Amino acid sequence: MATKQLFSIEYDFHASRQMLFQYLSTPSGLGEWFADDVNSRGENFTFIWDDSEESAKLIQKKNNERVRFKWKIDEEENNEYYFEFKIQVDDLTNDVSLIITDFAEEDELEESKMLWDNLIASLKQILGSG
Repeated sequence: MATKQLFSIEYDFHASRQMLFQYLSTPSGLGEWFADDVNSRGENFTFIWDDSEESAKLIQKKNNERVRFKWKIDEEENNEYYFEFKIQVDDLTNDVSLIITDFAEEDELEESKMLWDNLIASLKQILGSG
């Protein structure tokens, strides 16, 4: 199996870090832009799209700062892969940025970045942060 490549993308937001964090860390928030529906039981999240379902484990959460998930398949295969939402606020300007960290196979890297661009565009629209 090909090794996946780590990548990060940064997006600027016109929203408070607290409001943004709700959309990154709660099933109801994630269900508005990331998946069609999201359920959670403790640290286990189930992401539902049209006809597919993926489970992930919440492996790190720091309020109003970062959320890191690991897909169950990666956990079962002892892969180091994860995806993370990290909120940064510039101390001088108070500008809010969201940094997405994810992994993709080299030949799927551009496609993965485009997927995140589309997902974040939806999130910005929901937040009125376009």
